[in-house]
Amino acid sequence: MKLNKIYSAILLSTLPLTPALAAGLDRSGQSIAAFLQPGNYAEAGISILDPKVQSNQLKVNDMAEDYYFPSAAIKVQATEHISIGLLYDQPFGAESLYPSNNPVFGANGEATQVEVETHNLSALIGYQPTENWNFYAGPVYQTVQGTVSLRGLAYGGASKLGSYDINLKEDEAYGWLAGFAYQIPEIALKTAVTYRSEIKHELDTTETFGFGAIQRPNALTEVVTPQSVNIDFQTGVAANTLAFANIRWVHWDQFAVTPKFLNAASGNNLIDYSDDQWSATVGVGRKFNSHWSGSASVGYDSGAGNPVTTLGPTEGYWSVGLGGQYSPAENYFIQAGVKYFWLGDATARTGTTNVGEFEDNYALGYGLKIGYRF
Repeated sequence: MKLNKIYSAILLSTLPLTPALAAGLDRSGQSIAAFLQPGNYAEAGISILDPKVQSNQLKVNDMAEDYYFPSAAIKVQATEHISIGLLYDQPFGAESLYPSNNPVFGANGEATQVEVETHNLSALIGYQPTENWNFYAGPVYQTVQGTVSLRGLAYGGASKLGSYDINLKEDEAYGWLAGFAYQIPEIALKTAVTYRSEIKHELDTTETFGFGAIQRPNALTEVVTPQSVNIDFQTGVAANTLAFANIRWVHWDQFAVTPKFLNAASGNNLIDYSDDQWSATVGVGRKFNSHWSGSASVGYDSGAGNPVTTLGPTEGYWSVGLGGQYSPAENYFIQAGVKYFWLGDATARTGTTNVGEFEDNYALGYGLKIGYRF
């Protein structure tokens, strides 16, 4: 069952590629797997998610928008003991649009909608005192921006918050990450623990009421993206076969977005979560021959509390995924994957009022990645 470095690296690349759909605003899963590849390595990928989130009770056929997010990474083994890397991803986000003809979430031909976008650039430096150990840390640059429109009876109608808009202008801030990895390359064993700090943003904010008739500019809204811990593990279990697992914790239970004038008008937060997120993925990867390999995985996500905001009314998930990889040569590969999510039922809430139930939700995720060793 002994594996050389190139062979184990090829198998490592069969880890599931398809995108995360997780509690709160979590999207990418913030993996650093590319930085732990042997030698010099670069990759670029794109993930697409097609969810369906519905409520028969509220006559909502689908309020979740499709979205995609790219990722990229480069890692250089500068010396025998020092490595450096740069990782790009979009760790948090939301994309939702209710039907405008539904009076619960629409008014005046307009609909409740949300768009939240983040970008992360993580710079890492690693120290490998021996072949087995890797200690790494580095700064994280992050941007956040968002827009939200509330419409309809779910928010009290036009006389209350059913005619409210908020524009959170892009803000940049810094955090950090640190971790360690242990490996035995001969048997493809590798385990890593990575901590990411919370990052505090203060976004220039404009709030409007009455379909834009009343404007409240020049406020600041605090958004703190949460701290997290990722634990990754893999090991060879038989000739040509790997087992792998990932456990992720995200500190959502104190997360809240509280715009100044919305809070003054209602006493409520725009978005908040009540529980931390726990998620896990386990699976196997297998090398069929020198060019083809594949993987299968099962995933679970706890969600971040229920009831949940109307802007993302699901509670956790179960998932299954399949991935395939074609390696024309030892130094590069093309990978594709698909994942199906059974999204958990949830009660949607505005403030302290339950609006209704969202049930029988699901999603399909797709991914494509190219990796190159140089």
